[in-house]
Amino acid sequence: MTPLASELARQIAATGPIPLNQFMAACLTHPVHGYYTGRDPLGAAGDFTTAPEISQMFGELLGLSLAQAWLDRGAPNPFLLTELGPGRGTLMADVMRATKSVLGFHDAARLHLVEVSEPLRAAQAKTLQPHTPTWHDTIADLPDGPLFLIANEYFDALPIRQFQRMGDGWSEKMVALDDTGAPCFGWSPPAPLADLAYRLDDTQEGDIVEVNPVAAQDAGLIAGRIAAHGGAAILVDYGDWRSLGDTLQSVRNHEPEHPLANPGNADLTAQTDFEPLALAATKAGAAHSRVTPQGVFLERLGITARAQALAANLSGPALEAHIAAHRRLTHPEEMGTLFKVMSIHPIDTAPPPGLDP
Repeated sequence: MTPLASELARQIAATGPIPLNQFMAACLTHPVHGYYTGRDPLGAAGDFTTAPEISQMFGELLGLSLAQAWLDRGAPNPFLLTELGPGRGTLMADVMRATKSVLGFHDAARLHLVEVSEPLRAAQAKTLQPHTPTWHDTIADLPDGPLFLIANEYFDALPIRQFQRMGDGWSEKMVALDDTGAPCFGWSPPAPLADLAYRLDDTQEGDIVEVNPVAAQDAGLIAGRIAAHGGAAILVDYGDWRSLGDTLQSVRNHEPEHPLANPGNADLTAQTDFEPLALAATKAGAAHSRVTPQGVFLERLGITARAQALAANLSGPALEAHIAAHRRLTHPEEMGTLFKVMSIHPIDTAPPPGLDP
């Protein structure tokens, strides 16, 4: 049993079962034993690999889309160039390299990163030299001003609640203790839930629906700032418009394992439900684009032409890896369909290039 599992077991024994989102929050951000608190989880030596680590093309094209959105909005100076959950800083480094020829963009940009992990902050500082970011723990800590933001695989790591339909009520997934004192899953007694009343029309007995309160809250914060001060946000994550089914997964050393197997030592994620993000944006006074498959988004931005240009200088294993990276980012059988893209932008403006209103 991991140190965090022991701590959670003591808590559950004392006060009773805890909901899944509380368990996930402890596993990911516990100040001592949390997964993101004391490690670099990315790359071959970590537990998973994200799109910016696969190819520079991903960050380049996102950066150019965001820079064009900045130009289309009158090139405000200064503005907040922001990333949520920036990993090692690879994506933002690619953004900065791709946009260095956009007149005035770097001079006007004030780089802000939302990151809770101290090891990752150190990696970001090294990767982004000579740029000097300002770090924040939460979106709410960002200063006011025009906000041009990227969030790649940010929302999928926020804690979810899971509900199973039982008649016209819902049972919530809880973390309890089994006969040996180890954490186990269970369900609360079913009860009506007003927030999920609309899901009675498209679910059946036994169906599971996931709810991410923090994701909706964060989308509302982003949208409120954009509505008040201008800007645009590009959100990229794996998931779809509306949640249905159990998508909670745990990954350790690039291999799946049971979510209760190693609390604090494995990455916990769930597919992103884009509908609540869009509703939160609308409620905050902003607009949102259609949800677009990542492969379609990148092809609209010219990833194939960029891939061909880069391939001209490659050969052998390097060329093979480059071709595989292009396929992985765009092909429907890989990340091209599983991952989706949505923007948040002011109601009187078009979405960033690559996306439809």
